[in-house]
Amino acid sequence: MRFKPKSKIKAGDQVVVISGASKDLNTPKNVIAVQYDAHNPKVKVEGVAIATKHMKPNAQNPQGTIVKEEAFIALSNVMLWDAKASRGVRIKRERTDKGSQRVSKKSGEVIK
Repeated sequence: MRFKPKSKIKAGDQVVVISGASKDLNTPKNVIAVQYDAHNPKVKVEGVAIATKHMKPNAQNPQGTIVKEEAFIALSNVMLWDAKASRGVRIKRERTDKGSQRVSKKSGEVIK
Protein backbone atom coordinates (compact mmCIF):
# COMPACT_ATOMS: atom_id res chain seq x y z
CA MET A 1 0.00 0.00 0.00
CA ARG A 2 1.46 3.31 -1.03
CA PHE A 3 -0.52 5.61 1.20
CA LYS A 4 -2.10 4.99 4.58
CA PRO A 5 -5.88 5.11 4.08
CA LYS A 6 -7.77 7.73 6.10
CA SER A 7 -10.27 6.39 8.58
CA LYS A 8 -13.02 8.21 10.39
CA ILE A 9 -12.32 6.18 13.53
CA LYS A 10 -9.06 6.30 15.50
CA ALA A 11 -7.70 4.48 18.54
CA GLY A 12 -9.08 6.05 21.71
CA ASP A 13 -12.42 7.10 20.16
CA GLN A 14 -15.79 6.35 21.73
CA VAL A 15 -17.94 4.13 19.47
CA VAL A 16 -21.13 2.08 19.57
CA VAL A 17 -21.44 -1.36 18.00
CA ILE A 18 -24.30 -1.28 15.48
CA SER A 19 -24.38 -4.93 14.37
CA GLY A 20 -23.28 -8.37 15.41
CA ALA A 21 -23.51 -10.37 18.63
CA SER A 22 -22.27 -7.45 20.76
CA LYS A 23 -24.75 -4.92 19.32
CA ASP A 24 -25.50 -2.15 21.83
CA LEU A 25 -26.62 1.23 20.51
CA ASN A 26 -26.84 2.93 23.92
CA THR A 27 -23.45 2.17 25.51
CA PRO A 28 -20.27 3.80 24.13
CA LYS A 29 -17.08 1.75 24.23
CA ASN A 30 -13.42 2.64 23.63
CA VAL A 31 -11.47 1.69 20.50
CA ILE A 32 -8.24 -0.10 21.45
CA ALA A 33 -6.68 -0.45 17.98
CA VAL A 34 -7.41 0.12 14.30
CA GLN A 35 -5.98 -2.23 11.65
CA TYR A 36 -5.85 -0.77 8.15
CA ASP A 37 -6.19 -3.13 5.23
CA ALA A 38 -6.81 -2.27 1.59
CA HIS A 39 -10.19 -3.99 1.44
CA ASN A 40 -11.45 -4.59 4.98
CA PRO A 41 -10.29 -2.30 7.78
CA LYS A 42 -10.90 -3.61 11.29
CA VAL A 43 -11.15 -2.24 14.82
CA LYS A 44 -10.58 -3.74 18.24
CA VAL A 45 -13.19 -2.48 20.71
CA GLU A 46 -13.00 -2.82 24.50
CA GLY A 47 -15.26 -5.64 25.75
CA VAL A 48 -16.48 -6.69 22.28
CA ALA A 49 -15.77 -9.98 20.45
CA ILE A 50 -13.88 -11.67 23.29
CA ALA A 51 -11.73 -14.53 21.94
CA THR A 52 -10.16 -17.33 23.98
CA LYS A 53 -6.50 -18.01 23.29
CA HIS A 54 -4.59 -21.02 24.68
CA MET A 55 -0.97 -20.27 25.60
CA LYS A 56 1.67 -22.99 25.64
CA PRO A 57 3.64 -23.71 28.80
CA ASN A 58 6.84 -21.68 29.13
CA ALA A 59 9.43 -20.76 31.77
CA GLN A 60 7.26 -18.07 33.39
CA ASN A 61 4.12 -20.22 33.32
CA PRO A 62 4.92 -23.97 33.38
CA GLN A 63 1.22 -24.95 33.40
CA GLY A 64 0.22 -22.91 30.34
CA THR A 65 -2.81 -20.65 30.48
CA ILE A 66 -5.98 -19.52 28.78
CA VAL A 67 -6.13 -15.82 27.88
CA LYS A 68 -9.29 -13.93 26.92
CA GLU A 69 -8.73 -10.90 24.70
CA GLU A 70 -10.66 -8.75 22.26
CA ALA A 71 -10.66 -9.74 18.60
CA PHE A 72 -10.90 -7.41 15.61
CA ILE A 73 -14.33 -6.65 14.12
CA ALA A 74 -15.19 -4.95 10.84
CA LEU A 75 -14.98 -1.15 10.83
CA SER A 76 -18.45 -1.00 9.25
CA ASN A 77 -19.95 -2.51 12.43
CA VAL A 78 -19.22 0.57 14.57
CA MET A 79 -20.30 4.23 14.62
CA LEU A 80 -18.69 7.15 16.39
CA TRP A 81 -20.43 8.22 19.61
CA ASP A 82 -21.68 11.80 19.88
CA ALA A 83 -22.09 12.79 23.54
CA LYS A 84 -24.39 15.72 22.72
CA ALA A 85 -26.79 13.59 20.67
CA SER A 86 -26.28 10.53 22.97
CA ARG A 87 -26.13 8.18 19.99
CA GLY A 88 -23.93 6.89 17.20
CA VAL A 89 -23.53 9.39 14.36
CA ARG A 90 -22.05 9.75 10.91
CA ILE A 91 -19.37 12.36 10.52
CA LYS A 92 -17.93 14.72 7.93
CA ARG A 93 -14.58 16.45 7.72
CA GLU A 94 -14.45 20.23 7.78
CA ARG A 95 -11.40 22.37 7.16
CA THR A 96 -10.71 25.05 9.75
CA ASP A 97 -7.74 27.19 10.65
CA LYS A 98 -6.64 24.35 12.99
CA GLY A 99 -6.73 21.84 10.13
CA SER A 100 -9.23 19.15 9.23
CA GLN A 101 -11.69 18.29 12.01
CA ARG A 102 -14.31 15.57 12.37
CA VAL A 103 -17.81 17.02 12.80
CA SER A 104 -21.03 15.19 13.68
CA LYS A 105 -23.63 15.37 10.91
CA LYS A 106 -26.44 15.19 13.49
CA SER A 107 -25.48 17.82 16.06
CA GLY A 108 -22.69 19.75 14.33
CA GLU A 109 -20.32 19.21 17.27
CA VAL A 110 -16.59 18.68 16.72
CA ILE A 111 -15.60 15.14 17.71
CA LYS A 112 -12.22 14.99 19.42
